[in-house]
Amino acid sequence: MLRFLTAGESHGMALTGIIEGLPAGLKLSAENINIFLKRRQKSYGRGTRMKKIENDKVIITGGVRRGLTIGSPVSLYIENKDWQNRKNKRRSIKHVPRPGHADLAGIMKYGFDDIQNVIERASARETAMRTSVGAVAEILLSEFGIDIIGHTIAIGRVRSSVRGLSGEEIRTMAASSPVYCVDPKKTESMCREIDKAKTNGDTLGGGFEVIADNVPVGLGSYVHWDRKLEGRLGQAVLSIPSVKAVEIGEGFAVSRFPGSKAHDRIIPRRNKIARGSNRAGGTEGGVTNGQPLVVRGYSKPISSLRKPLASLDLQTKSKTKAPYVRSDVCVVPAISVIAEAMVAWVLAEAFVEKFGGDSIVEMQRNYENYQAYINSLQK
Repeated sequence: MLRFLTAGESHGMALTGIIEGLPAGLKLSAENINIFLKRRQKSYGRGTRMKKIENDKVIITGGVRRGLTIGSPVSLYIENKDWQNRKNKRRSIKHVPRPGHADLAGIMKYGFDDIQNVIERASARETAMRTSVGAVAEILLSEFGIDIIGHTIAIGRVRSSVRGLSGEEIRTMAASSPVYCVDPKKTESMCREIDKAKTNGDTLGGGFEVIADNVPVGLGSYVHWDRKLEGRLGQAVLSIPSVKAVEIGEGFAVSRFPGSKAHDRIIPRRNKIARGSNRAGGTEGGVTNGQPLVVRGYSKPISSLRKPLASLDLQTKSKTKAPYVRSDVCVVPAISVIAEAMVAWVLAEAFVEKFGGDSIVEMQRNYENYQAYINSLQK
């Protein structure tokens, strides 16, 4: 079984992650994980902390020897550089919650007298470690030819389309965009929208998409509700701060279609079973069907506004304005990277369940035998 835990606070000394269940013999380096962290950190619309203070780099502190996993838990560590800036500063107790954040619900749930206790863990800073964990999952999946890419499809009212593009084309085009959008003209419009929101003291949400190519048939299961892959993907992506909606494939669109137009025709093609479309997004009945897996999500604007909304001082019960906490204007591009990591994690979990072994060699043997069986059914 593959599983992970993260620990650490937004302004604590560090973030820590522990991954259990990785097979022995997987090539793993901090440098490869740091590629993902850089993508999360550098996108357009990020605030001062991500631009000028943090320089996220992971340290592998356990579970890897001579560049290979050894079957024991892998432990990861990311230093919070902002901790040095804040550790000797006296912090005022916070009594005013921000609308849209976990502030109010958190302080009531845990009985705190200081909202900072909520902010420390509810902060999206925790996703730096989740990105690292997901990067490890993606490295594992790449050993089996599975390729995953996340990119931005909308910021505010600006929308882009990737119809007709391959996964590699999406990867290349998104990498050249400061907002990870494949359309250069839409990129310019999205950047203008972010600049406008910043000038107005506002924030922006939007949409993102994660595509996984070469996913085998049969990951997930239809036999229990909590093993259906769509449900697991939805939970994982919705767990990202600010994400409020998820769809698999053309989920929202097909709800408006009649059944005759909603489903993907099954057709023979070059001695293989193929599909006429991919509206289902690569899953049917909780199980992957061999088509590209497509997961889209939509995030709200973040809660810290330079022109804050109305709130309440919980100590005096008087009306006031919500505080402004140093933050980003738009995190949608960063979320596309985090969502890629979370989709990779869910697929890796399902992959280990299906083909698991104590070593990467054993997993590869199991996978190759299964693929030979699937291929035999299509001849």
